[in-house]
Amino acid sequence: MKVLITGIGGMVGTHLTDYLLREGISPLGLYYNSTISLAEIDRRATLEECDVRDALRIYRLMDGFRPDVIYHLAAQSYPAVSWRRPADTLDINIIGTVNVCESVRLIQRVSPSYNPAIVVACSSAEYGASLTPENTPITEDAPLLPLSPYGVSKVGQDLIAYQYHHSDELRTVRARIFNTTGPRKVGDAASDFTYRAAEIEVGLADCLRVGNLSTRRAITDVRDLVKALVLLAEHGDPGEVYNISGQHVYSMQEVVDLVCRLASVGIRIESDTSLFRPTDEPVIWGDSARLTQHTGWVQQIPLEQTIADMLDYWRGKLAGAKR
Repeated sequence: MKVLITGIGGMVGTHLTDYLLREGISPLGLYYNSTISLAEIDRRATLEECDVRDALRIYRLMDGFRPDVIYHLAAQSYPAVSWRRPADTLDINIIGTVNVCESVRLIQRVSPSYNPAIVVACSSAEYGASLTPENTPITEDAPLLPLSPYGVSKVGQDLIAYQYHHSDELRTVRARIFNTTGPRKVGDAASDFTYRAAEIEVGLADCLRVGNLSTRRAITDVRDLVKALVLLAEHGDPGEVYNISGQHVYSMQEVVDLVCRLASVGIRIESDTSLFRPTDEPVIWGDSARLTQHTGWVQQIPLEQTIADMLDYWRGKLAGAKR
């Protein structure tokens, strides 16, 4: 099997690579402005630098490789950044998806039977204002009412993937991914908390600064997410959309409490108003019943293991930095 991963330099891409290599599959991975050091990607994978906005390069790489499965993970994936760079966020996330789908369509002009499975990484941010406590766990048929430029870009990406299935019969499967974290993650609450706790353990920080701790999130370990994406490539219905959400909801206060319990030293907490977001859904929690029904996926890794593994990851990073 030939597998292409766009955005291999992101947290999910690196873990998906690890999973595929354990299964004996060496993927082709595209990276550009990676959030993860390329040194952390197993070099049994083939890496190519490629901006998904570069339509010609995407086409040439895909035409030369002809993947059986495409995991389209490349994105500007930070809601906070999307407020500063809304045009870039829309361009990368929507036009990047168009370029992947167009490349398949163009290859089909020469090879009509070519039709790879395309798993498109969409987002719970598409639901936005629909994510009210009374509507959770939210189902895939809820209105899409995004509250950030990032959420808007993911709605566009989602609908582009659907349109290419409807108009060209491309085998796109849309995965609306809810809060996911794990080792190598940067830029979310759990990674910020665990990194700062690891700094406190070695005397590089004096306290853990926090924002709004009342928000509640269903949290999935990245390794469970990877398994869901692989199952969708194998068993997902083309054209369908699937929530991938943790089954348990945690307040950010509970996550902080868990980090403090697993840390090797006492942690002092300070509230920092600069960490509060302009818009912040009170609860983010999805109904993954369709995913379970179609693929058999179940969440397996508990949050305590995820946080413990993240602390160990940052401890290793800090130890390496001090040597």
